[in-house]
Amino acid sequence: MEAPAFDTVSWFQIGTDDSDGARSFYGDLFGWKFTLDPDGDGYDLISYPGADAPSGGISHEPRGEHHSMFLVLVKDVRAACEQAEKLGGKIAMGPTTAPTGLVFAYLDDPSGNRFG
Repeated sequence: MEAPAFDTVSWFQIGTDDSDGARSFYGDLFGWKFTLDPDGDGYDLISYPGADAPSGGISHEPRGEHHSMFLVLVKDVRAACEQAEKLGGKIAMGPTTAPTGLVFAYLDDPSGNRFG
């Protein structure tokens, strides 16, 4: 599988307190397939029909919490955060390193839309 290009949406996430309902809805609507993430409790990996790797996930959230978010692959997370602030964005959660070594951050655009 080829890695996504830099500065493109490389992952999306749906957070819900009804993961069964989300799997049913999106699976029936788009034909998406779901598998439990072997690296994390409470996270389902989403694969498109015909895809050879997951492209998104469903995060199992506490009651009443919901979100949907896109994540963009960048060369330098810290530099992207700094540039976003210069352009009027806000850092919601600064650069963080996951146990897998993946570095990510959550930001809000000037209108308050969250992305990673």
